Amino acid sequence: MQNILPIHFAPLQGYTEAIYRQAHARIFGGVESYYSPFVRVERGEIRRKDMREITPDNNRGVNLIPQLIAPNVDKMEQIIALFIEKGYRNVDINLGCPFPILAKRHNGSGMLPYPEEVRNLLTTAIEKHPDMQFSVKMRLGWENTEECLALLPLLNELPLTHIIMHPRLGKQQYKGEVNLEGFEAFYNKCRHPLIYNGDLLTTEDIHTIAGRFPHLAGVMIGRGLLANPALALEYQQGHPLSDKEMQEKLRLFHADIFAQYGNLLEGGDGQLLTKMKSFWEYMMPDGDRKAKKAIHKANKLETYQTAVNNLLK
Repeated sequence: MQNILPIHFAPLQGYTEAIYRQAHARIFGGVESYYSPFVRVERGEIRRKDMREITPDNNRGVNLIPQLIAPNVDKMEQIIALFIEKGYRNVDINLGCPFPILAKRHNGSGMLPYPEEVRNLLTTAIEKHPDMQFSVKMRLGWENTEECLALLPLLNELPLTHIIMHPRLGKQQYKGEVNLEGFEAFYNKCRHPLIYNGDLLTTEDIHTIAGRFPHLAGVMIGRGLLANPALALEYQQGHPLSDKEMQEKLRLFHADIFAQYGNLLEGGDGQLLTKMKSFWEYMMPDGDRKAKKAIHKANKLETYQTAVNNLLK
């Protein structure tokens, strides 16, 4: 009998925002912790939106671990100061983001080919903040899988709480297959609790990974939970929701998020409509195609709501 692993909700910019996290925790749950989309310094300042997103009042009922991305110590320190001010003691450092515009400036997985930069970033964080706990989210490398193995001696000697590994290269972004052989090489030599992240879309996928890597500390899921918000709950309870339960929870989930964004956004119906359409980009990939197309084409909130009702009836 397999152990039931903790599920962590991966951060996705523009999707897993505070409003989404709170609604998900309340209506679906099954998630051990939610990671914030990374906070970064732009033009010398942290974006106001990022500050608002990690404010504890906006994350009630959510075990939130804030994540930062930074190409150097100064920017990292600026963000850690914000996290401390907000009362956080657990911080995740992003060494995995694959977006070229950031990676080419040595952010995220773009830093993985530079072991001394990684050493400087991580050792400074740990030495300057002994009362904080740090984890790392990373990939196998930017260019090749040897990069993560070259970093392992450093990572193993640091007092990290855990490592989250997405077994693709940065330059792949989200294309191609995950590299389970590359993950296994890292897994076999990693001394820290290791969390697997990547292409887990069903409960069967989770069981398969847990079976192949029996010493995992957990799994992290992003797109799989966006497609099926009940995935973590269904895995934890050992059976799927009935169609009726699922439809009811989805209606509540959508209504909650719609109402909260309606209160938050100040750009009128057009802005709310654009925001809510993005809610369906991953959701219910096997849902009725006609209804999903009607959601996508809706140019008024009334038309949008009718299309959503047709999808969830």
